[in-house]
Amino acid sequence: MTALTDPDAIVEITPSAGVQVARHGWRAKCLQRLVRMELPVPTSFAISADAVRAIAAGQTPDRQALAALIEREEGLVSVRPSAANPAWGGPGTVLNVGINNACHARLVESRGKKAADAIYLGFVQSYAIHVARLDPDMFSDCAGDLQTALRAYENETDEEFPQDPARQLAEVLRSMARAWDGPTARLLRQAKGAPSQAALGLIVQDMALAIGPGVTGSGSIQLVDSSTGMPRITGRFRGQTQGRAEREGTETLYLTRDPRGPSLEEAAPEVFADLIRFGVACRERLREEMQIEFAVSDSNLSIIDAVRVQRSSRASVRIAVSLAHDGIIPVAEAVTRVEPRALSDLLHYQVDPGAPRDLVAKGINASPGAATGMIVFTAAAAQAAEARGERCVLVRRETVPEDVRGMHAAVAVLTERGGMTSHAAVIARGIGLPCIVGVSGLSIDTRARTMQTGGRIFHEGEKITIDGTSGEVLAGEAEMLEPALDDSFTQLLEWADQHSSIRIRANADTPEDARTARMFNAQGIGLCRTEHMFFDDQRLPAMREMIFADKPEDRRLSLERLLPMQRSDFAALFEIMAGLPVTIRLFDPPLHEFLPHDREGMRELAESLDLPLSDVTRRVEALSEFNPMLGMRGVRLGITVPEIYDMQARAIFEATILASKNGDPVVPEIMIPLVSARREVELVKTRIDAVAAAVRNETRRDFTYRLGVMVETPRAALRAGDIAEHAAFLSFGTNDLTQMTYGLSRDDAGRFMGTYVGQGVFAEDPFHILDRDGVGELVAIGAERARCQSPGITISVCGEHGGNPESIAFCLRAGVNYVSCSPFRVPVARLAAAQESILMAQESPKTDPAAQS
Repeated sequence: MTALTDPDAIVEITPSAGVQVARHGWRAKCLQRLVRMELPVPTSFAISADAVRAIAAGQTPDRQALAALIEREEGLVSVRPSAANPAWGGPGTVLNVGINNACHARLVESRGKKAADAIYLGFVQSYAIHVARLDPDMFSDCAGDLQTALRAYENETDEEFPQDPARQLAEVLRSMARAWDGPTARLLRQAKGAPSQAALGLIVQDMALAIGPGVTGSGSIQLVDSSTGMPRITGRFRGQTQGRAEREGTETLYLTRDPRGPSLEEAAPEVFADLIRFGVACRERLREEMQIEFAVSDSNLSIIDAVRVQRSSRASVRIAVSLAHDGIIPVAEAVTRVEPRALSDLLHYQVDPGAPRDLVAKGINASPGAATGMIVFTAAAAQAAEARGERCVLVRRETVPEDVRGMHAAVAVLTERGGMTSHAAVIARGIGLPCIVGVSGLSIDTRARTMQTGGRIFHEGEKITIDGTSGEVLAGEAEMLEPALDDSFTQLLEWADQHSSIRIRANADTPEDARTARMFNAQGIGLCRTEHMFFDDQRLPAMREMIFADKPEDRRLSLERLLPMQRSDFAALFEIMAGLPVTIRLFDPPLHEFLPHDREGMRELAESLDLPLSDVTRRVEALSEFNPMLGMRGVRLGITVPEIYDMQARAIFEATILASKNGDPVVPEIMIPLVSARREVELVKTRIDAVAAAVRNETRRDFTYRLGVMVETPRAALRAGDIAEHAAFLSFGTNDLTQMTYGLSRDDAGRFMGTYVGQGVFAEDPFHILDRDGVGELVAIGAERARCQSPGITISVCGEHGGNPESIAFCLRAGVNYVSCSPFRVPVARLAAAQESILMAQESPKTDPAAQS
């Protein structure tokens, strides 16, 4: 038995027919559901994917079988694609298959010559262009004349236009089947995530001729607004529309009563009422907001098709919440219906998709949202612009830690270099700043204060728009859509938290970050990077003075100036988080980052320290390293220059006492960075315990704290069992762990990462989506070995992967207790965590997500 002789190869769509999405496609199943609802659906047949493959391979269906589909009633049918997933698309619909001279004559009698000619001409044009593959210009320019089109076909093919309806149908089916396997169609499907072997079914449906006397035409209707998700009847209705060449005499009606013109509601109130009733029924029975395609012939209504309403991110949230509120879908299903990344569109301003765009460059969309401002090239210029009340975009080759103040002053950031975890990307996501990095073809001339891209030159002060969601740089000022943090957004995330079995914290370095984290209901701070606090104008001099000190006593004196500032920082964080856990990472970066590297900056530093310029130059050179990311930083600095960690520990403990007086009890979590050996933890723990004892004695106040380790090196992951002896928690810093595992610079990998992913070297950018096979295995090994040594130890992930939905799914299944991400990624992480928790609960029905949390 071949695919075409299989009795299920062609199935009439009836309530009891064996229609399957995998075999016949989504459209066939949707039509069956409409038939079961007893809607007026024209007779329809589903051709299976196996049969379509056979047709594409050259097999021809039996003529008798085709005749049974087409030689009935008016004898006209449409052919529509029916892939397993509507997002995969398919070849265009072909209307009025089966029309020939005899049928045309009958239509002249029943519908009039004008209408009959329009139908016949439309099919001749479609058949000639898409089936016979003749020159489109020849048939698009027939001056609306049927006979001209028929003669053109005969002249090009040396034969009469096909008169056998079964032959017409066979050729249309063959053309659509082969179009599905064409290279362009395959590439488009691949871009939409379809598997390489995605199959196509076809639907053959009797035509509902929307021409003739009375109220006649076709259109579509939906009961919600696609942009907002609010209840609103929208759609279109065009009278006398079939036959593409005939547009004279057609009338476009509003659906509902409208002062601007006639409406379907007024012209055919019974038809309009039926459409509303059918729309409500579809919402309730199909459990979705549907757009209904319909045709009206002399006030008789036919339902041609129904598809899921296209919707914006904000509409998808409102629709899901509304369906759950009305009891149409369960709350858990509402949570799973919204793509987590869609929430990013609701948190920030977005470029209006319907507005014109003057695209000048494209890079990596490192931080979502959009903003317009004038170009500035230095952090100082950004701060000056903010002081004048002017919005600016900070444009840099790449940012460095001292640029943080300028980033806070700017409305967006654009860099020539970098990737998803470069300095600019991480900081921008943390403060909710639109950011594009790694812009190929961008050239910055800081002396001339210009940037050049795509042959265009932009000067400092000119306005550009950064669309961090799409990665597009636009010239001038673009039209924006406002954020949409409404009741539906809040409700969806409340439901998400109820179903999540992993906790979500935020990376927060400043009180502003902490307030943002609280606004998005983060369950604590999972990473506070203390080094960013030292770049303030008041603190940097003391930091540089400490670096130039030669003796421990001198370093302590310099650090005493920083102690009250650090204490104030930590107290503010503790008070804002109101008893929620706060994990503070001790000082991590190499000291050279706090020193100037140009001659003018070193001269100013020499003046401020009252030192010879030669001494400053020698000190700067002595601190320089060939590979500073693998040099004197993190715990290595804490052991060799222990006064820094002593000061920070004291500031944390004094802030703990201060904040506990004013509010909820505080239990700070102190994290040691860049550990690779147990002895490192022992040395630091001994000093921190000593500082804690001293503070208790001085203040006569008791407090507790938790000491943990940031696992950023492969060795720390492999030796996690040893390290866990002295740690209450392990937090995997997957940014550096990925960097060290791959031997890639996260700041430079963006230059070639696109090529690597495109050629299949890496499935995804490992700095964007956690590499489960390599880095993920280290996380799993580390977690297992740590828990073998200390079953109650807390395991977390605090790298940028903590805000990535795919990475969160891995963390949840690996038994991670919480993930921490940038504040503006917290809503995305909350939803992604809930969705994976629901999926796991469905896989293991006995598992109670609430109990796990």
